[in-house]
Amino acid sequence: MAKKIIVIGSGAAGMTAASTARAKDPECEITVFTEDEDVAYSPCAIPWGIEGKSEWTDIVMHTPDFYEKERGIKVYTKTTVESVDDAAKTVTAGGKAYAYDSLIIATGGKVFVPPIEGTNLKNVFIVRTVRDGKDIKEALKNAKNVVIGGAGVIGLELAVSFKNMGKDVTVIEMMNQVIPRIADKDMADNIQKHLEDMGIKFIMKAPIQSVKGTDKVESVTADGKDCPCDVMIFATGVRANLDIPKALGFDIGQLNAVIAAPTLQPYRRGRLVPDIYVAGDLVQCESAIMNGATMSQLGSTAVKQGTVAGNNAVSKDKKLFGPVASPWVSMIGDKQIAGTGLSEGLASWYGIDVAEGKAEGLTRARYYPGGKELIVKVLADRASHRIIGAQIIAGEEATGRIDWLTSAAINGVTAEDFLVRSENAYCPPTSMVKDVVISAVEDLCRNLAQ
Repeated sequence: MAKKIIVIGSGAAGMTAASTARAKDPECEITVFTEDEDVAYSPCAIPWGIEGKSEWTDIVMHTPDFYEKERGIKVYTKTTVESVDDAAKTVTAGGKAYAYDSLIIATGGKVFVPPIEGTNLKNVFIVRTVRDGKDIKEALKNAKNVVIGGAGVIGLELAVSFKNMGKDVTVIEMMNQVIPRIADKDMADNIQKHLEDMGIKFIMKAPIQSVKGTDKVESVTADGKDCPCDVMIFATGVRANLDIPKALGFDIGQLNAVIAAPTLQPYRRGRLVPDIYVAGDLVQCESAIMNGATMSQLGSTAVKQGTVAGNNAVSKDKKLFGPVASPWVSMIGDKQIAGTGLSEGLASWYGIDVAEGKAEGLTRARYYPGGKELIVKVLADRASHRIIGAQIIAGEEATGRIDWLTSAAINGVTAEDFLVRSENAYCPPTSMVKDVVISAVEDLCRNLAQ
């Protein structure tokens, strides 16, 4: 009899898991339930969809009809899973019970909206789904002033898109820097100034106090001041969606996400739960840099976890999901910012005394036209000299350089050993003869020697 696989969630983790299970077992019966109306898309693309740089049809890679006809995967959209009975091995969705042999829970995360008045007013949005993007784009047609709550990567990408659409944009952030937690303040301040030069306004160190209006939003209050507002966006971070895991009694970790084994099976009271797998934003990961917990709510992580969960749901040949360094990159205005491993703030959470190295240069040889700024910052554990993190601001080509530093951090390379073992390819249109990454590590070694 064909094995029955149920997947809850249609994001990168869920649909990757479903497709992986199908590739591994052509005979199994696969069913996906999702509350969303679209599947197989990247939320990272929503700002560009709103701005009009990308079409909504291009953002959504595949439709439910494609999955059913081409891959034999049945997808139920706009369908809520009411309950899971792991003793009977059934999922109840839309009032009907479905049996499973293996269950994959990939319900993602929820945008955190602070418990303040006015969040239910018209033209107050979160940004998580394509439907959110479409609704925001429609509301912007008659809007002049936009307020964004949260200066993380998504909030800043939205700010740029709205400014490019001719809107008056204000970003409100409760911390003292943009891109908090994953970027250091000196690097973040560079990005903030870039956006301020574009005309985007910032209110820092000020939590949102209230959203005001009669029927629809009219203003947002922060730091005791009212900001006129026709559209309000909450981009205030994503927290693990724990509704189903908590109902099933799964163990929840210190970062308020599901604790999972390397096979991506959850635990209940310290015991592995059979025939259930978890993937995506609801999973607490292990850090590849220091022993301890971390979160990695990235599309690349979700795909990797979906591949492991989908394989393990149908195969006796179990795959493992390992610790993560969580490299990330974002295009904000004309600048790329990227990071990997630990920032100074995250390092302090682990109790690490940090040394840093920093260098500035160009992405191309100085004499070759078109070279753009390149700032590299590398962090090391002062005790062991191990590289533990890095951040890059660049006009181009940040991704390859941050991947290079990610490999060094994952492999426990010291700053001194990096200089001995590392080489960079050189071509005037693509790099300086000595890449700025190496110059930054040289500066790091000097600081470690003090």
